[in-house]
Amino acid sequence: MGWLLDAHVHVLGADVLWREIIGNGIGLASAVLGMGRRTAAWPVGMIANVLLFTVFLGGVFATPQDTDLYGQAGRQVLFFAVSAYGWWRWHRNRGTDAVAVSPRWATGRERLTLALATAAGVLVAWWALTRLGSFGPLADAWIFVGSMLATYGMARGYLEFWLVWVAVDAVGVPLLLRAGYYPSALLYVVYGVFCVWGFVTWLRVHRSAVRGPADPSLEAVG
Repeated sequence: MGWLLDAHVHVLGADVLWREIIGNGIGLASAVLGMGRRTAAWPVGMIANVLLFTVFLGGVFATPQDTDLYGQAGRQVLFFAVSAYGWWRWHRNRGTDAVAVSPRWATGRERLTLALATAAGVLVAWWALTRLGSFGPLADAWIFVGSMLATYGMARGYLEFWLVWVAVDAVGVPLLLRAGYYPSALLYVVYGVFCVWGFVTWLRVHRSAVRGPADPSLEAVG
């Protein structure tokens, strides 16, 4: 355990924790599994949450990056909880099929509800993180709330969750660079590109399901 907490590598003049690198690598593996709609995405992601929780509390765990990002750390806790929900939901829906969710657009009512909850959540998180002394509290608040929104959307199978992740990454990259969390910032860039790919993949699955299987009678006529 001591090795895991202290092990680091010197990159471009900075000490980078191995658990930050490993945690983000596991997180990317979870995203790949999620794109394939595999239930294993959730427990794999939960392992990453545990590692990254210790990384973003740099001051508490005496890491080379001693900046505390309370929103980033706190979201790992909520990620863990929401992932437990997603794991249960996908496992329940999977049945005998290898995939566990059917992608769809959120309804107008669902979008309105989530938008209002997001706005309220960002305001509350901004207020709390400012008083906790978090680095970049407004950006951290959006990353915190947006991540919860995206994870919940993934559990429900909303196509929009990929786009929310892109918006989270767009804010997260500059914040993490300023705070010195370079592996996480780099992985956010990779995540952003990956999320565009994931969105296109899920959109194709959705459109294919909407069109349905080809009519054999029409194929015969052709």
